[in-house]
Amino acid sequence: MTQSEKRLYLIRALLAELPQGSHMKIPAHTEEQKQLLRGLMNIRSPHPVGEEFLRVQDAYLSEEVRRKGITDSALLPPSPGDRRLVLWRGDITALKADAIVNAANSALRGCFIPCHSCVDNIIHSVSGIQLRLACDELMEEQGYDEPTGKAKITPAFNLPCRYVLHTVGPIVSGPLTDMHCRQLADCYQSCLALASEYALKSVAFCCISTGEFHFPQKKAAEIAVRTVKEFLQTNSQIETVIFNVFKETDYDIYRAILYP
Repeated sequence: MTQSEKRLYLIRALLAELPQGSHMKIPAHTEEQKQLLRGLMNIRSPHPVGEEFLRVQDAYLSEEVRRKGITDSALLPPSPGDRRLVLWRGDITALKADAIVNAANSALRGCFIPCHSCVDNIIHSVSGIQLRLACDELMEEQGYDEPTGKAKITPAFNLPCRYVLHTVGPIVSGPLTDMHCRQLADCYQSCLALASEYALKSVAFCCISTGEFHFPQKKAAEIAVRTVKEFLQTNSQIETVIFNVFKETDYDIYRAILYP
């Protein structure tokens, strides 16, 4: 099957699961088809899926990742002040590392809003529907929502990294408090401790809580760098921590901290 044929197969299979799916028209243009596929994956509840679907999906997503390009974290230049710290601006789903960090919500099953711009949605879209199934299994076993500041680990499936660390950051709906700051530090601490437990050597953090959860960017970056540095002072398992940013404003903030 060509990449186009795989995409159409997946779209039709996902539409067939929906009551109204048979009435939906598949667009002719490639980019519109990609958006439709992503949206259908986003809204799909975590229920079992056939092996043939997974085989086609994995082949399709892996090729999409390859075409987009993969950045090897081992080749990124380190911070001059601490060679275990790296600042990189780019798409976290294109990063080859032992683990990337996902800023999740408390349900921990991914973002269900079709094609939403949050990192949770993007990571699940590139990884494939197995990621939601894996998260659902963890949460069913746990029996309650994930507490703020804790972390879970899953395989990365079709992402170029090996694992995904899922953590729930604090939601800032009013003035920033000391509790918000402690909870954010806990997110970084929990992810690093879990990565160390799994003998991982490289971890890439997104900007936890600074998007939909409205944590002030500069303060979040200060907490992130300080917490990571403190953890690395007593841990030799983790060799590289990447601060992954997407916005130019975040890049400038982290650069000022890491390149004083």
